Amino acid sequence: MTVPEIDLADPALLSDPFTVYGRVREASPLASIPIPGIGAMWALTRHDNARAMLADPRFEINAASFLRPEVPEDCLPYMRTMSEMDGPDHARLRKLVAPAFTPRRAERFRPRIQPLVDALLDDLPAGDVDLLEHFARPLPIDVICELVGIPRADRPGWRESGGTVARGSGPDFAAAIPVIIAGAKDAVARHRADPGDDLLDDLIRVQAEDGDRLSDTELVTLVWHLVIAGQTPANLIANAVALLLAEPRHVAAFHAAPGRAVEELIRWCGPAMMSIPRYAREDVELCGARVRKGEPVTAVVASVNRDPRAFTDPDELDLGRSAAPSGHLGFGHGPHFCLGASLARVQTEVALITLLRRFPGLSLVDAERAPDPGTWRLATLRVTR
Repeated sequence: MTVPEIDLADPALLSDPFTVYGRVREASPLASIPIPGIGAMWALTRHDNARAMLADPRFEINAASFLRPEVPEDCLPYMRTMSEMDGPDHARLRKLVAPAFTPRRAERFRPRIQPLVDALLDDLPAGDVDLLEHFARPLPIDVICELVGIPRADRPGWRESGGTVARGSGPDFAAAIPVIIAGAKDAVARHRADPGDDLLDDLIRVQAEDGDRLSDTELVTLVWHLVIAGQTPANLIANAVALLLAEPRHVAAFHAAPGRAVEELIRWCGPAMMSIPRYAREDVELCGARVRKGEPVTAVVASVNRDPRAFTDPDELDLGRSAAPSGHLGFGHGPHFCLGASLARVQTEVALITLLRRFPGLSLVDAERAPDPGTWRLATLRVTR
């Protein structure tokens, strides 16, 4: 079977991936993406096929693909996060910690998030300002610090190290990891000595319960992993602000139903371009092609979230859209559905509501798109009020 080939370096894809992936999707449910130095990766372009693959136990996360050899050896035990687990290990850990991340728990954190948003907006420089640098990017780190009880005096360091960790690799990453892990250990120790009502307290209570327990290593790993996993709202908020300011007619629709609007924004301009690859555990028939054992498969989120088979008028941004029965895949699907999705939704909603209400005259100066085939994100978001 011959499938279309997607060139991740294609300038047209970098500037408008939704159109390029859309053409591929309508030509074939399956494509191939050559990865220099690695080989080809299968790519599912249609909603139902992608959703099925993400929940199919015949496809697994490959922990080896996450290895970061530059990390200091004493930190390596903390590097295997839930994103890199599969099977019984993942299921056990997910079951234990899921109650700390429910929609109801996320709503309980809303009053804790609001002052953080207000503080960042209070500190915005006058005139022309980069909202990505001064608002969207620092907010998720501030929220994580609040929810795991990092002392205010330590938060500037977490902002700096957390931003470096979120970028994912290189010598700065290797230097930042020990700082974040040491901070996570300190936070666990403080909460054990003086319990409160933070997300970390929820996790410590889980560890203390009878039965299947969290190890200390797993608990510290969960805390520092929140720094990486919690970055999604930064790019989502920036994308949303750029879109809303470019088309002010959408602002009223957003205010009419913020929760529904955020869901549509995740579908329409969410940062995830592709899912983390899954690897076939055996030979599998996929959309008429033979996927061999060990070969990687990804879901092209930028394509499946605009699949006309799943969504009516998928290329139209409809902030009052009712959720489709099958739902978008902006937070993934199946065993690895984003654990912090509810928290990301609430954080994004609070950020956008507050920004647009406090600065109704906000106008867009420039939104420079980062040339990143893996993430739909901005490099700068300059506005003026």
